[in-house]
Amino acid sequence: MNKIKLFLNKRMGFSSLLVFFLWLKTVIAYYAEFSLGLNDPLQHLILIINPIATTIVLLSIALYINKAIVSYIVMGVIYVLENILLYANILYYREFSDFISFNTIAGASKVTKGLGGSSASLMQGHDFIYFLDFVLLVVLFTSHYIRIDKTKIRKLTAFATTMLGVFLFSLNLMLAETNRPQLLGRTFDNSYIVKYLGFNTFLGYDAIKSAQNNQVRSTAVGTDMDNVLDYVNQHYAAPNKNYFGKAKGKNIIIIHLESFQQFLIGMKVNDQEVTPFLNSLYNDKNTMSFNNFFHEVGSGRTSDAENMMETSLYGLPEGSLFSKLGSDNTFQAAPAILKQKENYTSAVFHGNVGSFWNRDDVYKNMGYDYFFDLNYFNQSDDSSIGYGMKDKLMLSESVKYLEQLQQPFYTKFITVTNHTPYDLGDEDQTADFPKTDTGNSVVDNYFVTAHYLDSALKEFFQYLKDSGIYDNSMIVLYGDHYGLNATQDKVVAPMLGYDTNNSDFNEVQMQRVPFMIHMKGLKGGLNDTYGGEIDALPTILHLAGINTKGYVQLGTDLLSSNHSDIVAFRDKEFITTKYTVIRGTDGGHIVYDNSTGTQVNLNDNAQLSKTVDKWQEEVNEKLKISDTTNNKNLLRFYTPTGFKPVNPSEYSYQNEIQRLVKTRDDLGLKSTSVYSKNNDKSTTPMYNTDAPELNGDRTYIDNWSSVLKGANADD
Repeated sequence: MNKIKLFLNKRMGFSSLLVFFLWLKTVIAYYAEFSLGLNDPLQHLILIINPIATTIVLLSIALYINKAIVSYIVMGVIYVLENILLYANILYYREFSDFISFNTIAGASKVTKGLGGSSASLMQGHDFIYFLDFVLLVVLFTSHYIRIDKTKIRKLTAFATTMLGVFLFSLNLMLAETNRPQLLGRTFDNSYIVKYLGFNTFLGYDAIKSAQNNQVRSTAVGTDMDNVLDYVNQHYAAPNKNYFGKAKGKNIIIIHLESFQQFLIGMKVNDQEVTPFLNSLYNDKNTMSFNNFFHEVGSGRTSDAENMMETSLYGLPEGSLFSKLGSDNTFQAAPAILKQKENYTSAVFHGNVGSFWNRDDVYKNMGYDYFFDLNYFNQSDDSSIGYGMKDKLMLSESVKYLEQLQQPFYTKFITVTNHTPYDLGDEDQTADFPKTDTGNSVVDNYFVTAHYLDSALKEFFQYLKDSGIYDNSMIVLYGDHYGLNATQDKVVAPMLGYDTNNSDFNEVQMQRVPFMIHMKGLKGGLNDTYGGEIDALPTILHLAGINTKGYVQLGTDLLSSNHSDIVAFRDKEFITTKYTVIRGTDGGHIVYDNSTGTQVNLNDNAQLSKTVDKWQEEVNEKLKISDTTNNKNLLRFYTPTGFKPVNPSEYSYQNEIQRLVKTRDDLGLKSTSVYSKNNDKSTTPMYNTDAPELNGDRTYIDNWSSVLKGANADD
């Protein structure tokens, strides 16, 4: 004990005690307060050590100060500020399920308002554990167990302490990058930064990111919109008169097919169809299916796809627009347009945490009325896989919320089971679809999870038909991005009859993803038009009877005679109806003939060479217009006629169940929800699923009243 007392009475010892206290409280908070998605032992290890490094660095600042009292005061101030940051994050997370950012601190008045004017209601009984250290420190000082050490600290000792913190941080970062490559380059989620690097690093990283964004935006002026508007007006494609308004007043249901590539449609393995239900839907007379539709995502992957589908603007050249800019950018997105034009109610259903890809902020800026994330679904040990809740469970449980939405509604269902690493347990696999043996386990598992997704969608569609929703809805299905990488594509290429010696050409061809528009009475069929995700929104809006002229959208209606058939990829490569154009190692163009897959010698075809250069200029301009609009947040300077910019402060994803019920009750006989139209009876008993995790227990599908009761208990 004497040795401990002697150590604590040294300035280094006292600093170490503060490091220990703050580390212990932070780790307790990590596990007790936050949902950080810990998936393996290494993540637990990283989480446990990540508070240490930056705390050592910050507290070491006081060691450079010679005057003992001042040094202790500085240590105390840093320690208090660190504790304030920790506890403020706890309270903020309880209300918003997110972490305090640099901009949140800068707008402290908005935080106070967002917390309902009083933090007291967010405090919980066990919070005293976060203040026990202060009590202990007071006791240690007043009892003179710890005294101020007046001995000067050598600058070399102070520097060595700082370097120790820097070394530990480097080790922490190395472990984090091992477990999550491109952690800082591709910011998936604020919780990822906290989980791997801690609160201090997250706040510093966010501050740098905010400064960079603000620097770019500070140079923007209203006249910067002139070039954007000129481009949009020149490339506007008028709607097809035969299809404009065909879905007017209909519910619009968007189904996001995670990592789903076009080649899965119609494919057989072991003489079994991989996706029998989607195959039947693809060929249905009421489905318009596009067989030359490509994803156009960058490193933002799923979030890039969502951004294009909702706004008809591209993602960023690097990183995710949702994560980097989504909290502050102004959008002209589908939910707001449909709400203001046709009084649509909008909602997203997703079985992952709301902060992933910063969705809980972005969706507010887009004007989504509701966002049902993982917190709104029953969670058990076997309900999730990889990036969230299994599709059969998420879709089946979503309907109790879906039936309460006022119609017409615009909804998006984001599936996740068909996401790498495609690791589906034996209990969710069916005997009628035996696993392949291609020699590549990822490819084999990819077929299995795609088959599972197909089965989940079959169940969902059957519910839509049985509940009557189907008859009044337009259902849009799309693949968000590729599921297999270039190496894995080479395994699949022979199965598709591709020339394995032409891998570069094959790689581009395999970037096709499904795009299907299904509606009862729609004149469907297979459409060979070349297009991409950037074209989806104007196509959907024109079908809904909303003309896109005046909105800033870079895609064009796939059904329009003026549609542009040059599909621009995020890396500036592109494809047209006749040619695939990629970049060579020398920066020049390599051109393939789509019909034969053979390379075209541009030296022997000067006219085509000039045409390719012209196409490249068009692609570059299109991407530049998008990047300028996004990076400078130019849409804040331009409001289309009849459109009102979204005020995100008017949206909240808390207490959504109560809001649904209150809206329904307030409307009374005027309520248009499926529940109300069904004589105030739930349609959830119509949903049938073979999900083994339920084991016959339908409580979380059918029992709306228990969900409501539980939600009230949480208030």
